[in-house]
Amino acid sequence: MRDVVEQLQRLGMSGYEAKAYVTLVVAGQPLNGYEVAKRSGVPRSTVYETLGKLVAKGAAYELRGSEEAVVYLPLPPRSLLERMRREFDDSIESLQTSLPTIVAPPGAPIIHNLKGTEAVLARAEDVVAAARADLFLSIWPQEMKQLSPLVGRAAERGVEVSVVHFGPAETRIGYLYERHFPVPNAIADNLDCSLLVVVGDGSEVLIGGFANGSAWGVYTEDPAVVTMSVEYIKHDIALQVIADRIGHGTFADLWGNDPELVRLRASHGHPADLLRAVGMSDH
Repeated sequence: MRDVVEQLQRLGMSGYEAKAYVTLVVAGQPLNGYEVAKRSGVPRSTVYETLGKLVAKGAAYELRGSEEAVVYLPLPPRSLLERMRREFDDSIESLQTSLPTIVAPPGAPIIHNLKGTEAVLARAEDVVAAARADLFLSIWPQEMKQLSPLVGRAAERGVEVSVVHFGPAETRIGYLYERHFPVPNAIADNLDCSLLVVVGDGSEVLIGGFANGSAWGVYTEDPAVVTMSVEYIKHDIALQVIADRIGHGTFADLWGNDPELVRLRASHGHPADLLRAVGMSDH
């Protein structure tokens, strides 16, 4: 009986209602309020209120005798369960239409501005540690030295790791591509900083800049920024693969002399200025 009472509670009856209904079913004959209270354990002070609620729900009926004595009969269990099933199905059908209409619109994507080497690298570690499917990194040796243990563990747990590493790498993890074109020092000079980009599971990205002992950065879950960051790293990987295919000499000549490529590299210091502005922001 305890199990039946618990199941009825799960279907919406109160504890007292469930006990009173089960008592009526077990009795097999009409009972008055006093008898229901005595057999069920429902307090006499609340038994008539409880029975009234069962009647209101259609789970019990009132029978009045010739002397106006009131007794109660339960709705047969099979009928009760069928009624509950219909009501439950009706509620689900109604909610399928109404519930989606009250869902709050998506909030603005999370964005954190970061200042200082420790803060930037700590957030990068968070992204690496949380990855479960894939990681994309664009990284320099100094930052790789700190992040490589976590990146290695990510690879060990099955994360697909793709790394663009500026210059020779001491440790090779996952799919690692050493970027040689243009020369890493020339890249840093052109940007006026070294960039760190870490993307985890296509859902979050840390972008940082390091220069002269200072660091600035931003963390965000904005899908547009995350997608652009992944494509940025894939673009760099593609450049290194192409250089390997066509020959480094040919690629270096093209990179250094093609007027369109020279024009695209003419934004000296601009990325560093943008990151500094982010790091100084209070938002």
